[in-house]
Amino acid sequence: MEPSEFSSHSDSDLLRLHARAIEELKRRGVLRTKNNPVGDYAEWLVADRMGMTLETKSKAGFDAVDPAGVRYQIKARRVTPDNGSRQLGVIRKLDAADFDQLLGILFDAEFSVMAAYMIPHTAVPEYATFRAHQNGHILHLRGKVLADPRVRDVTSKLQ
Repeated sequence: MEPSEFSSHSDSDLLRLHARAIEELKRRGVLRTKNNPVGDYAEWLVADRMGMTLETKSKAGFDAVDPAGVRYQIKARRVTPDNGSRQLGVIRKLDAADFDQLLGILFDAEFSVMAAYMIPHTAVPEYATFRAHQNGHILHLRGKVLADPRVRDVTSKLQ
């Protein structure tokens, strides 16, 4: 859909459409909550395309498990023309080693996968920065972390 298709709709009509779309995606199992859909969609996409099992929403430390029992923390970011940040969501309790692999995904403005990387837990502390006010570590999917030989590009598996 082109943005002009929506120009005749009121603000409240557009918000209702957004709410209905989120509700329908939740009904289909693509989203697990009614919050910002980036994280839920990333988790669903990984499970669907990579054959993983999603953990319950209340499971702390990791989001999915592959058939071999490897635990994955899934973090995503939607990159838009207004915000080009590649900062993933906050990684909490990194020292607890609750996950084996961090799977970071970058979506474009329309939720197409731009890039996806699998980063072993052991490499994350080398590139993530602890932020006390967020009580967790911050990682940007750019630069040195992407050049690390331990990091695998898995973009093609999610597109």
